Amino acid sequence: MKLNKLLLAMLFAIAPFGAIAADLVGVASVNVTSDTAAAAKDMAFDEARRQIINDVLGQYSIPDLLADAVQNASSADLTNLIAASSISGEQQSETTYSADITMTIDRDAARAWMTENNVQNWLTDGKSGDRFVVQIVMSDKLAGWIELNNIVRAEGIEMDTKYINGNQVTVEIPVASRGAFTIAIGEAGWRYADQNGVLHILK
Repeated sequence: MKLNKLLLAMLFAIAPFGAIAADLVGVASVNVTSDTAAAAKDMAFDEARRQIINDVLGQYSIPDLLADAVQNASSADLTNLIAASSISGEQQSETTYSADITMTIDRDAARAWMTENNVQNWLTDGKSGDRFVVQIVMSDKLAGWIELNNIVRAEGIEMDTKYINGNQVTVEIPVASRGAFTIAIGEAGWRYADQNGVLHILK
């Protein structure tokens, strides 16, 4: 049993590095009507850009602060945060534009922009890979938080709390401990999934 656990820990310790450095990618489905197709397309891209930035960077920052910064930002400022974009399912008429828009956020530009706009964040440079973000959702906040702290204590894992909002908590854990952490929470009945390098866990 101990040997199997050790092998699993080695597997999980090796696997996550690609996920940690993963691109910050989001998708938005938009449908906008305006005076002309060109105006509708511009509005659709602006809507998609703001939605994707909120969705993706919200995992690495305090969402309320980010939402305020995004709302007050100009389209030009937010465009500078996008490294690449692509479109699928595009449809347009004389006044309407709809599409599924995929955008990749520039990690360095996003980190600098959030810092400049006083948005507390823990977005790494994607190179050192020394820590990763865990977003926790607990149906029973007190019991879940106690159990999680007992797990990391038993495994000797350092857990740095970044943000607490109701039954949702964001923490950082060393990448070197990712394998042991994932196995331990799985054995304790927590469900988990990776998204853009952020580990989402739920119980």
